[in-house]
Amino acid sequence: MKAVEIMYKPVGLALGLTGGLLAGAVFKQVWKAVGGQGEAPEPTDRDRGWTEVLAAAALQGAVFSTVKAAVGRGGAATVHRLTGTWPD
Repeated sequence: MKAVEIMYKPVGLALGLTGGLLAGAVFKQVWKAVGGQGEAPEPTDRDRGWTEVLAAAALQGAVFSTVKAAVGRGGAATVHRLTGTWPD
């Protein structure tokens, strides 16, 4: 294992945590704009229909995946720019 890969592990972990927090904030804003309500429905919310619950879950998954990929790719590109080595 290369030194850059070893050094990137804690950075990748921190980026993952940061990305999760960022994704949660982005999802809340997107849901307010799309759903017209402050909070996304929980699967057990009796007052919300199937369509709304499943749409919120799909949107949340898309937002989290996109933010995770953007943060991970940005971190790897930064490491590559600084060290000349792409972390695996």
